[in-house]
Amino acid sequence: MKSQASRAAFGRPEFIEVENNVRLHVTDLGDGIPVVLIHGWPFSDAMYEYQYGHLVKSGCRVIGITMRGFGLSDKPYGEYNYDVFADDILAVLKQLQLHDIVLGGFSFGAAAVIRFAAKYNTHSLKKLALFGSAAPSAAQREDFPYGLPVATLDSLIQLNAVNRPQLIEVFSQLFGASESALPNEISRWLANLMMQASGYTTEQGLLMIRDSDLRSDLKRIKIPTVIFHGRLDKLCPFELAEQIHSSIENSRLFAFEKSGHALFLEEREKFNDDLVKFIKSETTMLREPAVSKEPA
Repeated sequence: MKSQASRAAFGRPEFIEVENNVRLHVTDLGDGIPVVLIHGWPFSDAMYEYQYGHLVKSGCRVIGITMRGFGLSDKPYGEYNYDVFADDILAVLKQLQLHDIVLGGFSFGAAAVIRFAAKYNTHSLKKLALFGSAAPSAAQREDFPYGLPVATLDSLIQLNAVNRPQLIEVFSQLFGASESALPNEISRWLANLMMQASGYTTEQGLLMIRDSDLRSDLKRIKIPTVIFHGRLDKLCPFELAEQIHSSIENSRLFAFEKSGHALFLEEREKFNDDLVKFIKSETTMLREPAVSKEPA
């Protein structure tokens, strides 16, 4: 009589097809409140390694999605914009049959979840969490004096075309509150994650960051939204977070006083604890007149 081997895995897919010949890598851990996280440019969902364990231990099911073109996901030639990313997120949520979701995003991943929430009218969403957002416009405009100069983003696009490793080095130097804010080992790990993206996608991501204006999207977001942002952020200045806060009626803004763009690593314990408090809070109205440093 043959013995039947026990199943060690939970049977959750590591790759989900969102379009013909386009599969996205998904990290799906834990059980409980569904928390979906979208990475920033040009990382992958692996950037949340030091959030995953904390969220699982706190009673969450955390799903990290790597957008097309990055990390272990497929890297097709084609269209890259926030509408495509929103559609990809929707496809994953539908296939995993997730509801009452807390959806979070970092940097240009925050812009992607803003587009998702606006486009799909908070489909299955309960709360929104935005970290170091490259929104509503990461680039300065005639009527929007915040963000980075367009010329700065153009120079990064040009550098990507001739020396992508140097682009990653320049980005890494600006990532923390200072060049020494992160341990060398962590910086090398992040650089390796960034190099997993294709050169084409790296360029397309920069074009998205430079050309997108999500100000009209913000007005359509009504669900409770928390905004985490480093006070010393050199890539997405703190003023961007203030603009988001003023545009989303049901939002609260929390300043990470010691952090640059890498707030999820620079103030990891505070970031993780505050995120869990927001996820588990029953609060439905978050608006406060001033920046708060402690979540409700």
